[in-house]
Amino acid sequence: MKSKIVLLGPPGSGKGTQGEKLSEEMGYVRLSTGDMLREAVRNGTELGMKAKGYMDSGALVPNDLIIDLMKEKISTLEPGTGVIFDGFPRTVEQADALGEQIEIDLALNLDVADCELVERLTKRRSCPECHCVFHLTHNKPRQEGVCDKCGSLLYQRDDDCDETVCNRLEVYRKNTLPLIDYYERKGILVTVEGTGKMDEIFAKVKEAVR
Repeated sequence: MKSKIVLLGPPGSGKGTQGEKLSEEMGYVRLSTGDMLREAVRNGTELGMKAKGYMDSGALVPNDLIIDLMKEKISTLEPGTGVIFDGFPRTVEQADALGEQIEIDLALNLDVADCELVERLTKRRSCPECHCVFHLTHNKPRQEGVCDKCGSLLYQRDDDCDETVCNRLEVYRKNTLPLIDYYERKGILVTVEGTGKMDEIFAKVKEAVR
């Protein structure tokens, strides 16, 4: 079983969902830069304040901020721990920096068409308290606008608005898409079709991991 995995794919491709399922069912530690950055923003840390402007506009947070954050997390891991990197690296520079810290066994790329990505992201709603995520078409809350789990009012993230979503996809194509070639040259890239039923996608993900 692969122990150090990078999840690739555009915003809305399901990296978070598949990473969580791998963590729950197969014991991986999931390191999500998105979650770590949003936590830093909520807590008002220095890193969070620096990153907020970039995140709200859909731009990439600068490499030095992300790399320092991830290095700090990696340093806390026990030897031999199975790890999934979700949302990192996002540039070749970040991939080089990651490779200096840890050897990646598998780069798993979730492939989803742009039209599907826009639909997923613009209709996504999030809980500010327990961080559950819903979708207005595919995963509606039982009560409109209210979190099923904790009863908090749901909201649309700033980076899930129409204009920002289009910018995020353009940023992905420009900065992150080269990572597919980067890991393919290393012989560790596997691409999985990210459209369809969640369990069917996860079955293909598990096959790639094993």
